[in-house]
Amino acid sequence: MIPLPTLYYFLCYAWNRLPEPAVLQASEATPFHRPLAMLAQVLLHGTRRLLKTGLPRTFQPQEAELTTLRGRVELTPSLHRGLLERGRASCTFDELTTDTPLHRLLAQTLASLTTAADVPPALRRELSQLRRRLPGAAAETTAARPTPATFRELRRQRPGNADAFLLHVCELVWQTALPNPTAQGRGRFVDFHRDEVFMARLFEQFTRNFFRREQRRYRVYAETIAWQAEGQTDDLALLPTMLTDTTLEAPDQKIILDTKYYAAALRTRYDRQRLIAPHLYQLYAYLQNQRPAPEQALEGILLYPTATQDVHLSYTLGGHPVRVVTLNLHQPWPGIAADLLGLVAEKPA
Repeated sequence: MIPLPTLYYFLCYAWNRLPEPAVLQASEATPFHRPLAMLAQVLLHGTRRLLKTGLPRTFQPQEAELTTLRGRVELTPSLHRGLLERGRASCTFDELTTDTPLHRLLAQTLASLTTAADVPPALRRELSQLRRRLPGAAAETTAARPTPATFRELRRQRPGNADAFLLHVCELVWQTALPNPTAQGRGRFVDFHRDEVFMARLFEQFTRNFFRREQRRYRVYAETIAWQAEGQTDDLALLPTMLTDTTLEAPDQKIILDTKYYAAALRTRYDRQRLIAPHLYQLYAYLQNQRPAPEQALEGILLYPTATQDVHLSYTLGGHPVRVVTLNLHQPWPGIAADLLGLVAEKPA
């Protein structure tokens, strides 16, 4: 199980937000035992920062019955309600306000956390007090539960970096919330860092964005590799897509780095430990279908989190160097960062 401070770094890098010292200090002062308490602290700090700097105002569509015309007159509802005879009309218009869908979502998420058994009582009280300072906080308890469409629509609005991070955190909170509260009326949440599919995706995004932020030698991206194959166009279209987790490219070197969030890098088969065959075959296929630039060395790395044992293996496969390594996620963050950078450090001549 990943320590919660490390998990916080994972979330920050995966979602393009550098860790906040205040959150780290709070987690050190009161160690969290569940990921939900950590997410609550992140939302508490992020929302406080929003309120301190001033909530951004945006134009939001409004509809109201008015005695003076404003915006667009909705003729059908005005006639249906008999408003025109009374000197009124139903109008829709844009109004500059801080009561935005994102801020209402924040208020609703904070409200859900104030009933969560996994959140310490003192933190629940702070969340409740903060929720009342947000616009729309009085009505969020009756609002419908957010759906995937809710988050898709908010992402389409292209929020800024800080707002986008809070949106990710809110989405994770609602993804892990079970439909019904407990018998005591408290919300129930699943432990998301036990979800192997989610954690595999998070490990991949964290690793790719870490290298984007923390080194300057390589261009970092996820690469679609074309098969070096011949055949009819319709037949070629049936070949599976080869998409790398992380490609690091410099003029003289290209590294294909595949992350694997598995309990162990080795499996026991017939009383002998061996590498996981599909992982190695996949990386080998990536390397064999590459066409590196002239004078560009090509290398492959399989990266696993350390679980039962450390692994540091080196091979030459198909003419290319390949490494299979583990990353110790239970060490302090500076050690994790140093180990990652060491993976792609330029070798001395």
